[in-house]
Amino acid sequence: MKRLLNTLFVLSENSYLSLQDENVIVHAEDGTRKPLPLLGLENIFCFSYKGASPALAGECAKRGIGLTFLTPAGRFLARVSGRSQGNVLLRKMQYRISDSPVESCETAKYFIFGKLYNSRWCLERTARDHEMRVDAEALKNASRFLAETAKQVLTVTDGDSLRGLEGEAATRYFGVFDQMIINQKEQFQFTVRSRRPPLDRVNAMLSFGYRLLASDCAAALESVGLDSYVGFLHRDRPGRESLALDLMEELRSVLVDRLVVTMINTRAINGKQFDESENGAVLLNDSGRKAFLQAWQTHKREEIKHPYLQDKIQWGLVPYVQALLLARYLRGDLDAYPPFLWK
Repeated sequence: MKRLLNTLFVLSENSYLSLQDENVIVHAEDGTRKPLPLLGLENIFCFSYKGASPALAGECAKRGIGLTFLTPAGRFLARVSGRSQGNVLLRKMQYRISDSPVESCETAKYFIFGKLYNSRWCLERTARDHEMRVDAEALKNASRFLAETAKQVLTVTDGDSLRGLEGEAATRYFGVFDQMIINQKEQFQFTVRSRRPPLDRVNAMLSFGYRLLASDCAAALESVGLDSYVGFLHRDRPGRESLALDLMEELRSVLVDRLVVTMINTRAINGKQFDESENGAVLLNDSGRKAFLQAWQTHKREEIKHPYLQDKIQWGLVPYVQALLLARYLRGDLDAYPPFLWK
């Protein structure tokens, strides 16, 4: 259980929530009960199979407290809302900004700034920790390019320029990505990012991880009342959760790329856990997906200090905290969206 940004996160999969007077009662599996006042709460995120009592759901709806149900793995299930839906104002603001190229760029550039910042420090860490085993100069040159591009990102005023800068930075980043792989080089070689389909084992892992992250980001956005299909950088397309793709940009390197590299370097996965089809596509097989999902869930439970809130949280809560911060920015509670900056 964690309280951040006037939001209660109930993380135990066997907890049950009920109402008593002016309090939400968290019933733990061991029989203990912890009361927390509803006063001041804006949201409750419940990652539990057991859910909550109808009385609590009704009181949350009455008070305008968002009560969101998710699976323990983070898949969005439902959100309780009352007769008067306050999220309509938030979504109207989201749609208005999305329709404005200038305002969309003003919001989206912070996602990309966070992406370049985090990608840069992934390279810097490898150069520092494995200086004798990698081309440290190549990594540092790419890092400097990302740092300079990040400065330019904050000055752009149109989406095409922003996407151009992001594309150049991604090319430089993935141009040295293979340097971060220091073990099992014969089985895991990376030359270029390939998506549809992934053409090597590293790309297969990246694509699978990005799909998991996109799903988590979509659940986080829906949890705070935002429309995950209406983005600012990624434009509208039927069936595409564009805002989830926006939000995940700053989290790709720290949540997925580092996990992929770590799994390879620690031999937590091997070449036998992939299949290759006739068209050259390389995909994780059942054993590979199981290994990746286990590592993914373990990583999400690890704790870090959030750089903006300066509070300890699990990695798995980062998309939800960022979604909350994005909603506050769109409502005008924050002057700018604070991206997740890891170091």
